[in-house]
Amino acid sequence: MVSLLIFLRWLFQKVSAVVLIGVLALASYGVWMFLKDNVDFDLQRNEIVRALNGEREKIHGALDDVDERLDLLTAQIETEGELVTKTEKIIAKLESLESTWDRLIGNPEQQVANLAQKEKMIGVRTGAEQRIAVLQEKFDRTTWEREGLEIALGRTEARLVKIDQQQSKVLHYLEAAWLKIRWWLLGAVAFYLLGPSVVKGFMYYGIAPTIIRGRPVRLSDQCKEMPETSPSRVALDIPLQTGERLWIKERFLQASDEGLQKKTRFLFDWRMPFTCLASGLTELVEMKSAEDETNQRVTLSNQANPYIELAVINLVEGSSLILRPSFLVGAIASADTRVKIRRHWQLFRWQAWVTLQFRFFEFVGPCRLIVAGSRGVRAEVLTKNAGEKTQARRANQNSIIGFTPNLDYRPVRAETFWGYYRGMNPLFDDLFAGEGVFLCQQIPSDDEMRPIRKFWAGLWSGVLKVFGL
Repeated sequence: MVSLLIFLRWLFQKVSAVVLIGVLALASYGVWMFLKDNVDFDLQRNEIVRALNGEREKIHGALDDVDERLDLLTAQIETEGELVTKTEKIIAKLESLESTWDRLIGNPEQQVANLAQKEKMIGVRTGAEQRIAVLQEKFDRTTWEREGLEIALGRTEARLVKIDQQQSKVLHYLEAAWLKIRWWLLGAVAFYLLGPSVVKGFMYYGIAPTIIRGRPVRLSDQCKEMPETSPSRVALDIPLQTGERLWIKERFLQASDEGLQKKTRFLFDWRMPFTCLASGLTELVEMKSAEDETNQRVTLSNQANPYIELAVINLVEGSSLILRPSFLVGAIASADTRVKIRRHWQLFRWQAWVTLQFRFFEFVGPCRLIVAGSRGVRAEVLTKNAGEKTQARRANQNSIIGFTPNLDYRPVRAETFWGYYRGMNPLFDDLFAGEGVFLCQQIPSDDEMRPIRKFWAGLWSGVLKVFGL
């Protein structure tokens, strides 16, 4: 029952869209034709009626001429037919007078005269029959001409009746628009109904198998220490030691000890202003403990969305993490240092062009990173035991937060065509292989995919992804 309701809703959406396309196209073109016409509608209508009446009179005159010719041809055919009949009677009578006795002994002169008369009559009959054939051919062609004139007369009278019934300007211009653009409109509707299916089928079965054969991306050969990830929670209580400094987005700051020194930091890192602006790492609250204060605490949570959970990633000396800065909400480092960030460009890889991610940000320890994820943040640990095959795991592209740089990273085709076709999964998933860690959201946020904002959110997300954000 649920599947039937989903199908009916899909069918209703398609039909509604087709009707909307048709109405908008006809209305737009009709309005354009109306604005283009510089003559009065009624005046133009009267001119058309006058022209059609003149055309009808011409057709009637042509029909009268054709009827006269048909009558003349009929009379001529009848005359020639009567001549044929008379000659056949004379020939038959002459044949009855033929006699072998008269031809040899009795009256040979009369027999010779009869034979000459018979041949003359045969010639007359042959000429009449030939003229009948010519006349009949003319009669047939004239009949066809009459039928064509009758068809043209019917069309003209139908147009006159239609124009007489059509008193609305709206219907007039809609009909004119339909006659002008009907084939273009039908093509557009066919493209709307079949185009996405054809394109998605070509992408899934034609393009994707070629792309996934490419060499995976590996940004570092080794990772000395693995990051440590805390369990994600709606609210985090974070201790801030003396000599540590915290940068946090203001909307994630729920509570803090009074002994902390606070100020505003307009950009997380002044060396990459565009990245900070695009990722929302602006107007951060910077906190650090006073020299005479120890064990200060800060409570963090998303004040607007209760489904967002936070997790702390601890990067010790020698560890690093490839992270999309749009998931970063805060960082903790020594008060006299800044968070070290390396940038990796991958312009000449198929994977980069497929995923539209050409730049990767590597956050290097020692530091602590605070990340946010929808319904939680999950750390997937890939290990390799002696004698076992290298472990690999795929994940939804929209849910990936970050991964250790020593992992092999490449796109793989979505597991099922139906899931990709219905928009439940992107064309490519992310596949990680090797020994390391990757982080992902428990559930990809659906805010970007809301129907009204889907296109623009997707476009903006793609722009951010190009720059690795």
